[in-house]
Amino acid sequence: MPIYQYRCLTCHKRFEIFMSYAEYGTRPVHCTHCGSADVLRRIGRVRIAKSEESRLDDLADPSALAGLEDDPRELGRMMRKMSSEMGEELGPEFDEVVGRLEAGESPEDIESELPDLGGADAGGLDDF
Repeated sequence: MPIYQYRCLTCHKRFEIFMSYAEYGTRPVHCTHCGSADVLRRIGRVRIAKSEESRLDDLADPSALAGLEDDPRELGRMMRKMSSEMGEELGPEFDEVVGRLEAGESPEDIESELPDLGGADAGGLDDF
């Protein structure tokens, strides 16, 4: 059964009611706190399921990438968001780099302090 959210216009408290689709609109609703029938239906948050392709397309949006070169914190946030959207664990090195970027360290400073970042075949932060 769906959950319907209401706000009482008398006591101003919010409450929820479980009822079937058939009951909605025919069953009277009273505030669970004060019993008043003077209630207003609230619309809760709506969740939208996106495909993996759609989520990755949103990440590749050029407007979302603007300013990443000049702001290490924003670069770190974007890298963390991309990691969570991909759903893959990228290891402690990735977490360290992203954490340092989010703290405001420049990519160049991080790369100079971690020259072997990512192993022998990695080319540095530019590969993330």
